[in-house]
Amino acid sequence: MRGQRDLAGRLSAALAPHGLIPRGGFAFAPDEDAPVDAFGASARGVILIGHGGAAHWRHFCDWRSAQPPDLADPLDTWSRTVIGAVAAQLGARAVFPSERPYMPFQQWAMRAEGLRPSPLGVLMHPVFGLWHAYRGALLFDDLAAEHLQASIQPAAEPIHHCDRCVGKPCLKSCPVNAYSADGFDYPGCRVHVRGVDGAACRERGCLDRNACPQGIAYRYPDDMQAFHMAAFVGGGSG
Repeated sequence: MRGQRDLAGRLSAALAPHGLIPRGGFAFAPDEDAPVDAFGASARGVILIGHGGAAHWRHFCDWRSAQPPDLADPLDTWSRTVIGAVAAQLGARAVFPSERPYMPFQQWAMRAEGLRPSPLGVLMHPVFGLWHAYRGALLFDDLAAEHLQASIQPAAEPIHHCDRCVGKPCLKSCPVNAYSADGFDYPGCRVHVRGVDGAACRERGCLDRNACPQGIAYRYPDDMQAFHMAAFVGGGSG
């Protein structure tokens, strides 16, 4: 029982050396369609794992420098390595946004942290703004999830900065107006970023995302944004 009560602290301590943090969690309702394990038993709860800002970036870069240059999807591989090891320590199952069967990460995130999407589709965080991500999640099949939930679940309905933003600069900075009321023009964005006029996007990331005034202190560094943009235009997953 003590181990379950200390789970929140153990999880945070295990993630901290990698620049990752717990990103909220909840217990599944008894009648909910929850993920099942290899034996067909439904998970009791889920804890999302991710980062705010670029706290994980130097840890990933250090790890990446020791890997083969042609390693596919290095950030996903790093996430699976790190979060998988933490899951093993805590008796949980690790799942990831890029792995089948695909889990409803955005729905889980909105439920766990009370967030809502920005006009760009990225969830708006009251502190991090648009500069955060979910790298994986831990599924708990026993009562540990219930002990952890009370420790990390934030207050419901945090401030949604987009509701207070009149100018919406995030919808006015893209050279090809990739974001509109019709949604995201994925092909048009990729063509522009790959083209001769897309250097600013390739080197410093999405101009619409960078135009958002929230969470500026947590904005990703240029090399991190360039890494993600290269994965986007190349069709990889990071």
